Amino acid sequence: QVQLVESGGGLVQAGGSLRLSCTASGRTFSSYTMGWFRQAPGKEREFVAGILWIGSSTYYSDSVKGRFTISRDNAKNTVWLQMNSLKPEDTAVYYCAARFRAPKLTSPDSWGQGTQVTVSS
Repeated sequence: QVQLVESGGGLVQAGGSLRLSCTASGRTFSSYTMGWFRQAPGKEREFVAGILWIGSSTYYSDSVKGRFTISRDNAKNTVWLQMNSLKPEDTAVYYCAARFRAPKLTSPDSWGQGTQVTVSS
């Protein structure tokens, strides 16, 4: 497993942008499929975006496609989530997640502590 630490959350107005960062410990970061999940109050945690460990292919939930971009830098052990055109319904705690050599991030085996994103209308 890797240890994950998120940063970059905050309060932003609707239509604004934020960039979340997640830095991982360890020397095998490049072998992890990485991603982001979120959990809004009273709702279940949901998948947001993922980036594969091989080829760095990306995939998104329909609710954020075209607005959010996930990227990674294996030399920096870091994955980012660029969030544009934010909406109040994007308000949630955002979690970084990882799974070793996974084709999809369906069952992460490592989680960050979460970072709050609040979008005001």
